[in-house]
Amino acid sequence: MDRVLSVQPVEYFTQRVQPLVELVYAELGVDVDALCDRIYDLLEPHLAATAVEPVERWSQDDVLLITYGNSISDRGQGKPLHTLYRFLSDYLLGTVTGVHILPFFPYSSDDGFAVIDYRQVSPELGDWEDIRQIAGQFDLMVDLVINHVSSQSEWFQQLTCGQAPGCDYFIAVAPDTDLSEVVRPRNTPLLRPVETPQGQQHVWATFSHDQIDLNFSNPDVLLECIRILIHYLNAGTRILRLDAIGYLWKAIGTPCIHLPKTHALVKLIREILYLLRPGAVLVTETNVPNRENLTYFGNRNEAHLIYNFSLPPLVVNALLQGSSKHLKTWMMSMPPAPFGCAYLNFTASHDGIGMRPTEGLLDESEYNTFLSCMQQFGGEISMRTRPDGSESPYEVNISFFDAMKGTAKGEDRWQIQRFLCSQIIMMSLEGIPAFYIHSLLATSNDREAVQRTGRKRSINRHQWDYSELKAQLQRPNSPHAIVFRELSRAIAIRRRQPAFHPNATQYTLHLKPSLFAFWRQSMSRDQSIFSIHNLTSRTQRLALRELNLIGTEPWFDLLGDQQIEDNYADFVLRPYQSAWISNKSGSESAHSYCQVVCT
Repeated sequence: MDRVLSVQPVEYFTQRVQPLVELVYAELGVDVDALCDRIYDLLEPHLAATAVEPVERWSQDDVLLITYGNSISDRGQGKPLHTLYRFLSDYLLGTVTGVHILPFFPYSSDDGFAVIDYRQVSPELGDWEDIRQIAGQFDLMVDLVINHVSSQSEWFQQLTCGQAPGCDYFIAVAPDTDLSEVVRPRNTPLLRPVETPQGQQHVWATFSHDQIDLNFSNPDVLLECIRILIHYLNAGTRILRLDAIGYLWKAIGTPCIHLPKTHALVKLIREILYLLRPGAVLVTETNVPNRENLTYFGNRNEAHLIYNFSLPPLVVNALLQGSSKHLKTWMMSMPPAPFGCAYLNFTASHDGIGMRPTEGLLDESEYNTFLSCMQQFGGEISMRTRPDGSESPYEVNISFFDAMKGTAKGEDRWQIQRFLCSQIIMMSLEGIPAFYIHSLLATSNDREAVQRTGRKRSINRHQWDYSELKAQLQRPNSPHAIVFRELSRAIAIRRRQPAFHPNATQYTLHLKPSLFAFWRQSMSRDQSIFSIHNLTSRTQRLALRELNLIGTEPWFDLLGDQQIEDNYADFVLRPYQSAWISNKSGSESAHSYCQVVCT
């Protein structure tokens, strides 16, 4: 049952939105009352009819897919977004509940993250009707890319011509300004020179000289972004992702990341989102060390979801080393998500495997082994510039499937089993699981795309031909078919388990280093699941007495579809096998997991 709030929208706006507007803009000399009037005028035609707050925004049933609009195409059979809808309908209806379509707008670089026009769908992908069609079947997640805009956008072109409003939407800085404290995610120069009617200016460009940062100290920029947000919600968006949000506010003499006004603007966007769509979900994307990332929960008043950025490199490292040491240390340090918030778990995305989240977690030897192995398995290393001018790895660009080609000892024959283990670890943890489409499809490195585009990130952005993909999925022994089949099966089992609710209890288990294990318990406390994973290519034996299974209840391995007959016997885990040992049986028979993990 939903909770209906008695406060009227105008009262809510005055109590919750206006103080945040004042916090951000009052000291800049902005007329806050007038600005709030302009914001409310924008919102009023779109306010939710009744202020209803869902009791629960998510459950164990929620599973997300991450994909580009053109990750799958079908020549002569419609545009890519329509093909994506066909793939989702044919293969994933009933498996995933939400779809994150990465930026599908006209763009000039970075595969969509240099937006030219926020209000248009790229014509080569499809149109808004295609987006609405997908949103009608799945929870739609859309990127609000507001830290920066394309140099080919109308706003930037207005800057070069000295025309309003765009001429006032960017951050111009004298080239001799000391910007040494600014945290950089890239190794390109921070300032881009641009010719304007007022002479040459140097504008802020955090990510590239084609991605020009917007100036949120100008409240008109905020108003533009609110208009865009409204447009996305009206197109069916339920989950809003704030891309690169940590860099939003700039102040000379500071690191220009995670500044107080950035956090205030995230709070402001959340409050506006609530007024428009009370059941909508806000996600922040901040690929930074774990302690910094956690700050975006705020006091339960910023992001509903934050990405578990430390998870991908730690899972890779654990499977390279055959040891749960660092995964356990990290898990024990992770606080439960606050009430009304949750983690968004993933191992792969359109970007690489971020290395900044490993800071303070991996020792130097394992860090170097990690990078060396990823290069041996066909990956690339992307660098960033430190404040002292030196460079350090920012991310590893590699297909996650190929990141599982081997261990620190080299390549071996366990790639599929190791990869499945990595994905089942991810979907077992506290939080909502999100699968990159190329993980579900076991896509390998696309070296040809790297050579064609000159961009390292293209290695993990393969574009499948739908006919070829269907042929691969129809071959039962192809890696693509095996992985897709087994992950779909595991997802179906997971979605039925209350102990996998995103906010269900989680405790780390201290078993031998070759096993990574933790306990999940449903919020009603009537289901327990011991999630156990063999991180090695050797058979491992687990004495079940170490789990302290309650003797008055029957226990089942949900993945193996078998009842445990003796709670004190040894449980055998074959190489890279995962087990979900629960006091509740699955409601339907599953194919034998051992057929895959034992191959």
